[in-house]
Amino acid sequence: MKKAQGSLQDRALVESFLDMMSAERGASANTLSAYRGDILDFAQMCARQGGDLKRATREHVRAHLVSLSAAALKASSQSRKLSALRRFYAFLYGEGIRRDDPCGAVEAPRLSRPLPKILSAGEALKLVEAARENADKSKEGARLLCIVEMLYASGLRVSELTSLPLSAVRTNERFLHVRGKGGRERLAPLGAAAREALDSYLAVREAFLPREAKVALSAGRFLFPSRGREAHLTRRRCHQMLKTLALKAGLDPSRLSPHVLRHAFATHLIEGGADLRSVQGYSYHAEPAWP
Repeated sequence: MKKAQGSLQDRALVESFLDMMSAERGASANTLSAYRGDILDFAQMCARQGGDLKRATREHVRAHLVSLSAAALKASSQSRKLSALRRFYAFLYGEGIRRDDPCGAVEAPRLSRPLPKILSAGEALKLVEAARENADKSKEGARLLCIVEMLYASGLRVSELTSLPLSAVRTNERFLHVRGKGGRERLAPLGAAAREALDSYLAVREAFLPREAKVALSAGRFLFPSRGREAHLTRRRCHQMLKTLALKAGLDPSRLSPHVLRHAFATHLIEGGADLRSVQGYSYHAEPAWP
């Protein structure tokens, strides 16, 4: 690949900038090399249009970004090159070599957001089935199935689930009384499978209460009590349990979290024909948006 070349004046300005970056900012050799290449690439473009670095305009900068985009350069790489130019022209302005900054009003390319982790309905079913395998064999299995069913069927945030008070559950009711952000209360749905899993867990819940009377009194307020300092199941422990379950279900653990389950709840409802506003009602509104 041919290295970028520029006029003697351009190269002198670039080297002065790099000297400053090295002496005052402690920039590494790799950083200095990247800056040199990025700025001299821009200098070449300016030269093709009869200009140079000292006289470059905002239009030159924008045209340079257009050419980078046309060359299918990633947005992150374009942003890095623009950042190099911003630093360079800030230096020229500070030294009194230029009276303006041609990069000032130029917007950086928008970085694409990573696609959200999505759990298909089939994968969610695998997860639930894996949890059911041990639900009748151990108290921990009954609790895990209850957690999975409630996260998936109720659209609860993990912080809401782990700290859910026992009073949020009413006998035979098909919804939970949840107090969310800002102290607002809403009713979260509880399907038949989730209600069944909850009832099975409640039958063994006392096994998770601490033995010490004082600690047990505090932990007893929560649906998922714990012997730990917080007196209830922690978010971290919930994450760990789901990762382990994912392996058992043959799913990639990195794709699974309480938030992913919550997102799957809403996605699968919409795919099944639910109205978007009704789905929002499950998670945010003070009153349930379902009959």
